Amino acid sequence: MPPSFSNHPEILTFGEAMTMFVAQSPGKLSEIEHFQRRIAGADTNVAIGLARLGFHVGWLSRVGSDSFGDFIRQTLEQEGLDCRYLHNDSEHPTGLLFKERALDGADPSVEYFRRNSAASHLAPQDASNVDFAALRHVHATGIPPALSTSARELSYHMLNMARAGGASISFDPNLRPSLWASESDMRETLNALAALSDWVLPGLSEGQLLTGQKTPYDVAGYYLDQGASAVIIKLGPEGSYYRGHLDGQEASFTVDGCQVDEVVDTVGAGDGFAVGVVSALLDGRSARQAVMRGNLIGAQAIQVIGDMEGLPNRERLSMLEADQPAA
Repeated sequence: MPPSFSNHPEILTFGEAMTMFVAQSPGKLSEIEHFQRRIAGADTNVAIGLARLGFHVGWLSRVGSDSFGDFIRQTLEQEGLDCRYLHNDSEHPTGLLFKERALDGADPSVEYFRRNSAASHLAPQDASNVDFAALRHVHATGIPPALSTSARELSYHMLNMARAGGASISFDPNLRPSLWASESDMRETLNALAALSDWVLPGLSEGQLLTGQKTPYDVAGYYLDQGASAVIIKLGPEGSYYRGHLDGQEASFTVDGCQVDEVVDTVGAGDGFAVGVVSALLDGRSARQAVMRGNLIGAQAIQVIGDMEGLPNRERLSMLEADQPAA
């Protein structure tokens, strides 16, 4: 049975969820016979992570009227997501992807089958029933605006409506250059969406490409000048960098990454980082505590197979944070 929600979500995410088939053994995808079915999507990874921590999270998207769409809906509802804004599209299929089993922490090869997917036809009218005044927070990524013109229009609509309604906004660029018509189009669009956001969460190489700046300090400064309250930059194993004024004054600092004995699957690390930062800030934690939690959950995500399987529930997070040095 799907969860029953009498009130509107406090957090809303939107984008594309796909059915994913992960190779059960290492090797080229062309040689693999057995796969395990899961779900994938940067936006749903964050939604699931926040739901596991006890937040009432809504998911806005489209899936096909097919078995893969049913699987996605059932999986998200089992994770506690509010799927009242997940629409069935009878004219377009659910997107699929196939992912190899990589060794020694290497980035796995992924093949997508998402052209003309249901989610690529997302549009502003899909948000017509959203109560933006009830929202506390919206999390967005750079993937929906890369899918189609109408999905890009939805992204602008969601962020503008969230701002008008008083919700805070986090934005992870999540660059997918192959989905864009040009690099300049990608930069212009994603920087415009970042300018509508409060908390911007790029990786360093992403920030460098989008802004033309080199250092974490200057990348962050670019987005702060556009109106962001805080910029938290992922530095990979080295940790992350913060610059902003969330605690009433301008501050900048770096927090070292968490020690990981074995990297199993790097996909989803940035989404885990976003879960940590966003959840901590919504919990009222300090900027430094938010960055530390981002590093911590990002480290959990890369120690298991799958994009979101390593994201902790609240009890597990409390145990992990108890073992960390005080901020």
